[in-house]
Amino acid sequence: MDSGIDSAKGIPDPMEITMVESRPNGSPHPQKRRLNKFAFLCAVFASTNSILLGYDLGVMSGAVLFIKETFKISSVQHELLVSLLNVSSLFGSLASGKTSDLIGRRYTIVLAAATFIIGALLMGLAPTYGYLLAGRVVAGIGVGYSLMIAPVYTSELSPAMTRGFLSSLPEVFINVGILIGFISNILLSGLPANISWRLMLGLSGVPAIGIAAGVIKMPESPRWLVMKGRLSEAKMILRRTSESEEEADLRLEEITKAAAFSGEWRGQGAWKELLCPTAPIRRMLVTAIGINFFMQASGNDAVVYYTPLVFKSAGIAHRKAQIGVTIIMGMAKTTFVLVSALFLDNFGRRPMLLLGTVGQALSLAGLGLGSTYLLHAHHKPIWAIGLCVLAVCADVSFFSIGLGPITWVYSAEIFPLRLRAQGSALAVSVNRLVSGVVSATFLSISKKITFGGMFFVLSGVMVVATLFFYLLLPETKGMSLEEIGSLFEDKQSDGEKDKEIELER
Repeated sequence: MDSGIDSAKGIPDPMEITMVESRPNGSPHPQKRRLNKFAFLCAVFASTNSILLGYDLGVMSGAVLFIKETFKISSVQHELLVSLLNVSSLFGSLASGKTSDLIGRRYTIVLAAATFIIGALLMGLAPTYGYLLAGRVVAGIGVGYSLMIAPVYTSELSPAMTRGFLSSLPEVFINVGILIGFISNILLSGLPANISWRLMLGLSGVPAIGIAAGVIKMPESPRWLVMKGRLSEAKMILRRTSESEEEADLRLEEITKAAAFSGEWRGQGAWKELLCPTAPIRRMLVTAIGINFFMQASGNDAVVYYTPLVFKSAGIAHRKAQIGVTIIMGMAKTTFVLVSALFLDNFGRRPMLLLGTVGQALSLAGLGLGSTYLLHAHHKPIWAIGLCVLAVCADVSFFSIGLGPITWVYSAEIFPLRLRAQGSALAVSVNRLVSGVVSATFLSISKKITFGGMFFVLSGVMVVATLFFYLLLPETKGMSLEEIGSLFEDKQSDGEKDKEIELER
């Protein structure tokens, strides 16, 4: 049987997806499905916004070394500088749900890029530490917008059978941005300190300009158009993202029934329904908030931000060597997130997620052992340094296989249409809050319990995450967005429905 995987190379053809499972309603999916090129291009344009966060994650790890020389900042100010973008992105994430319901998914992506451009200019031209913090706040708001809207837009545009791959593209571009940031550190580190970090941070506005210009030409989300009652426009887009006109008609009918709109909808009542949820919505919230919490409680952002300091404590003293090792780490992250994206629609969300969290737990435990040994060793043996480098690369690689891409996929696909934007916004705001807290406290806690102790704690968090995902996260592979809601319905009511069907038969 053709599995859609190149038997010679062992990897799936990104333009051809094969599924043999049936949908919950009993209708079989096509045995072989090529990736829709129009949907793919739209997803790529939307996801390029995520380069902005990735670039900041990567470039700040090196830029902060030169910022400390320029402004003579303390360790606490270092933590504040790093974490402020993540904390301020919380506000962008919270606002993005309502904004995208009002002005549309597409223009929210443009707004995110424009906001980040302003922040990048403020950071690059900052005459004082205070101005630099202000730039971080503005850029963070833009990041918050982009982190929520890119996965939501992509999931609403994508066919069910390739939604996992397309919705994981934001994480792919985050990792590409991280790698570009690391490379910028190497290329610009030879300049005077006061110039190098300004270029590192200011250049992040360049891709944002191209993103804003390109996204304007993208189509709007068909599901948002349906909510607005613009069915003819929605159908035109669905035809371009479907295999046939019949499939487009079926998708439109399914979306229209799920929307159940009357007149023009502006997201009214969404927050009330989220804050006073029914049992199914509560389960969706627990799932979405839980996966976003553990994504950042894994310490991934902090590990990326503070990697040079971790390697310095491991015995890699030269600054360029520290940054050079971070490039190796960035290449590992980017490679494995691409592998995860390609296999996500074949193997499913749950297996990839559990593999990733188990791998992170083991990698972080190994990093803790290596760091603890080096702390108490009189000299720095090569094997211990190698263990730390290998463990860091393994940790970020397993993150890229599991939590990295799948968090965005899950957050964007499990909520019903009327709650999708604002439910995702709430979940991503938790993501940003936890990221800010972990980044702001990583160094302080590590000073108290050592880097090794910190990594053991993070390893324990990943063990808890594995149990949470195993018990509470359902599989959503191959299901339409409208079908996923049935996974969270009351089991009792589902059983009663089954009995009624049997009686009718």
